[in-house]
Amino acid sequence: MWEFVADRYQQILFAGWQHFSLVIQCLVLATVIAVVIAALVYRSKTLSGVANGVSAVGLTLPSFALIGLLIAPFGFGAVPAVIVVAFYATLPILRNAVVGLAGISPTVVESARGVGMGRMRTLLRIELPLAWPVILAGVRVSAQMVMGIAAIAAYALGPGLGGFIFTGLSRLGGANSLESVVVGVVGVILLALILDLLLVGLGRLTTPRGIRV
Repeated sequence: MWEFVADRYQQILFAGWQHFSLVIQCLVLATVIAVVIAALVYRSKTLSGVANGVSAVGLTLPSFALIGLLIAPFGFGAVPAVIVVAFYATLPILRNAVVGLAGISPTVVESARGVGMGRMRTLLRIELPLAWPVILAGVRVSAQMVMGIAAIAAYALGPGLGGFIFTGLSRLGGANSLESVVVGVVGVILLALILDLLLVGLGRLTTPRGIRV
């Protein structure tokens, strides 16, 4: 194992960076999409129910099958990987964003309106900061989930550590096959832990002290 890692450490680091970058970029995109959709639907119980239903149904779709379906229109490479990772990343964040925004006390919103704040300003200055801890909890759940899905995206020749896993599995029993799988799996776990720690730090930096207390 040590020789395998020593001979390929640059390749492993590059694949790890690609994996981490793919997940981070998709998380940012998913957070923007989820928050925008939640801001449009959370005031309506019907639309909120539809959004939560879509989130629940979407999570039941096998990621491997979805990747396979996207290969036909988009081919192999980063495009299907980005679409799949961003899609699954959006679902938990959307659910939490709807719950967080809908859970804000109406009296708080009315107080903001009473001092002259418009709907958009109230959303940006009052509602989103109050809902942010709940939204961030969804981001953390999403991050852990899509870290593994990004590895599966290597089936479509997507970037990341999944290539080591699929390469090892494709020649299981051959030379360095087990080492290749272990490097991919352990690398994904380490990246997931690092990302979760970063998100915890982000939460401390971006959550107002009064809300944390």
